[in-house]
Amino acid sequence: MALEQYLPSWVLDYLSPIVLVVGGLMALVIVIAYLKDKESGWYKLCVGLGLVIGVLIVVLAFLEGYKATTFTKVLIVAAAFTLIIRPIREVHVSVIVGLLVMVLVYVLLGSLDGVTLLNDQIDLSVLASGWPRIIIAFIAGAFVYGLLNFAEALVKLFGKLLNYWPVLLVLGIVCIAEGICIYMGYGSIFDFIRGIQWKVPGSIIINALLI
Repeated sequence: MALEQYLPSWVLDYLSPIVLVVGGLMALVIVIAYLKDKESGWYKLCVGLGLVIGVLIVVLAFLEGYKATTFTKVLIVAAAFTLIIRPIREVHVSVIVGLLVMVLVYVLLGSLDGVTLLNDQIDLSVLASGWPRIIIAFIAGAFVYGLLNFAEALVKLFGKLLNYWPVLLVLGIVCIAEGICIYMGYGSIFDFIRGIQWKVPGSIIINALLI
């Protein structure tokens, strides 16, 4: 799906800085709300809005992609991940998925009743009932749980690190600074520091408005 059909070309050209500034501002708002009162409805609303923005950032990446340097894309990914993981970082997804797999395998094993392999030499009906059915379903669920639990632990580790409010504050500021630098015509903050300018600041927007 091409967004060119629905959005002006300059919006797509400046999609990266727009996303960075919006994501950075959202991170700063969450930090302020957290420090003010982390139990307030306003803080919870900000976290929920951050989740929506994070998902939107990911969706835009799939629909159009971002015209940016590798560093900028890393920042965008970090911002999206941080905003998405914050409200769900305490949810034990591995347990839920493990249970679902256990139930699914248990149900599917029931369909093996009367099924044979190798010209009726191997009868799979034994797996369709009783303890074999329960044990196999349990093993399948436990295996999936083990894999997801490890992945979940890694995700939560990075999620907690990035959502520690000083880190989130710095991430928000860096995202905003990166977005401003790109708008000013620099490839990234590093290009701004080195004085390497790619194009005239806001030239795409100015040209689009003059057309």
